[in-house]
Amino acid sequence: MESGNGESGAGESGAGQGERANRTVVVIGGGYGGAAVAKALDEETDVVLVDPKDAFVHAAGSLRALVRPDWAGNIFFSYDTLLRRGRVRRERAVSVDPGGVTLSSGERIAAAYLVLATGSDYPFPAKMDTDVAGEALERIREAHAELAAAGRVLIAGAGPVGLELAGEIKAVWPDKHVIVTDPEAQLVPGFLPEFREELRRQLDALGVELRLGTALTEQPPAGPGRTKPFTVPTTDGGEISADIWFRCYGVRTNSDYLADGRVAVRTPQGRVAVTETLNVEGHDHIYALGDITDVAEAKMAGYAMKHAEVVAENVLAQVRGERPTATYRPSPVPSALLPLGPEGGVGQVPTPDGPAVLPAAAVSEYKGADLFTGRFADLFGVTRG
Repeated sequence: MESGNGESGAGESGAGQGERANRTVVVIGGGYGGAAVAKALDEETDVVLVDPKDAFVHAAGSLRALVRPDWAGNIFFSYDTLLRRGRVRRERAVSVDPGGVTLSSGERIAAAYLVLATGSDYPFPAKMDTDVAGEALERIREAHAELAAAGRVLIAGAGPVGLELAGEIKAVWPDKHVIVTDPEAQLVPGFLPEFREELRRQLDALGVELRLGTALTEQPPAGPGRTKPFTVPTTDGGEISADIWFRCYGVRTNSDYLADGRVAVRTPQGRVAVTETLNVEGHDHIYALGDITDVAEAKMAGYAMKHAEVVAENVLAQVRGERPTATYRPSPVPSALLPLGPEGGVGQVPTPDGPAVLPAAAVSEYKGADLFTGRFADLFGVTRG
């Protein structure tokens, strides 16, 4: 299945077949960074976006979709409206070589430039576990019904995802008992004490029970997102009883198509080394962005989209016959906008005077109120009420 308008010529047999072929850019992965870089390259290159999904999924809104399934449609955006000239190929990449990409169908697409943007997987509901938007919506509705019936909710993992899920649940069901566990003894280490203190204050006000410095010694009998009362022991010698649980840890980089090593040798985490121009080391025409890179920073959508700006600027420079000069340097200050429902949360951002903590009102204004859905409606050129 193909979508998008126009023909890119990307199926031609090589990057050496004249000026048109030399403008072919294959972007592998249509997530935050991949969609943004494909859009930025669409006017001046022959871009082909390769992704197995039938729609872009705005994962930052998935936790709210779980608690408000009537709102869940806001996190899906058809790729049909993303590109004006380029194409979207709904397939999975199985291997990459310096001259192109081979798809699961066996077809090989030759390219002058490659952008690796395949991101990572994460347990549902933070990320969807199907490539079909209709199936994902049904999965959200089913999990919502299970969650609605539960009185006690266990969230395993007190990172930003687990805490944000706790806040979303409390915003809809303030009387549900929500327990969050994590083997780390400190809440969100690495952030300012003021950030952690304000986060803890708001969680306490919501009635969220934090069990830090402990983890489950065995998995609950039912899978995540399924209602079945349980009691499980914990590593601190106690136990936890709940009706449903969600796993909010365990990121996995999507880079199996690089396993043959023809383009890059992956780190133990499945990532690839990049230069400051975000080139894959050893290749001046292959770029990587987002979660797949070994850049020393948290793997967040906002960073992937900043990577996309650098990659797009460098590819366009090369297409125009210029030297690519855009560089990316990670901020030494960890940043986060961590909503706790539409109106709560806390943030930390860099400023010229050092890191600053944002109060709940600012986090709500910047992110919590709509979770950036308006920004992606603009990217995909759609209007939603």
